[in-house]
Amino acid sequence: MIMQTIKASVVKFVKDEDGLTIVEYAVAGGLITLAVVTAFTTLGGAITTRLGKLAACMGAGTGTCT
Repeated sequence: MIMQTIKASVVKFVKDEDGLTIVEYAVAGGLITLAVVTAFTTLGGAITTRLGKLAACMGAGTGTCT
């Protein structure tokens, strides 16, 4: 009897897809987080560069800023 119960439990566990769904959501969440961090890092670098150019332009007083 115990062997049949164990077999039934294993078959039920293998057919259960709830755990797989949770893992898929976790992976998707991780990829979204990675994309957001990458975007903010890139955007932050671009803003820093622009602000540096603006500060240099204002300090130079040459009027040749682009």
